[in-house]
Amino acid sequence: MTSPSANGQTWVYLDIPRALSQVGDEQALQSMMPMLQEMLDRDLPLIAQSLAAGDVRGANPLLHSLKGCLPIFCEPSLCTHLAQVEHLSKAGSSTEVNAAYITLAPKLLGLQQEVTQYLSPMP
Repeated sequence: MTSPSANGQTWVYLDIPRALSQVGDEQALQSMMPMLQEMLDRDLPLIAQSLAAGDVRGANPLLHSLKGCLPIFCEPSLCTHLAQVEHLSKAGSSTEVNAAYITLAPKLLGLQQEVTQYLSPMP
């Protein structure tokens, strides 16, 4: 699914209309989006490092915080996929969680790129 923004940009993972309906207006969204960017920039490498080391317990709180934040900004299927991986990280083996995260990670990296693009000044 793709979602257009006011400037005509098309997003795959960001859902700007959904975000606006939850935060109120473009100004509020502009003030909140850097927090999402900061979270993604900080947590995605930590999740990958934790899972590469077999540390599912270390990855779980990071996945959990993303799960709580993403529904404000993102299209529902990404949120559902993240929730599935986060749920698995509560009791699954490191092999299972790592395999599940491998399918999720490209989407989260795509989201991270979209957030950076959203926050970039228009030419």
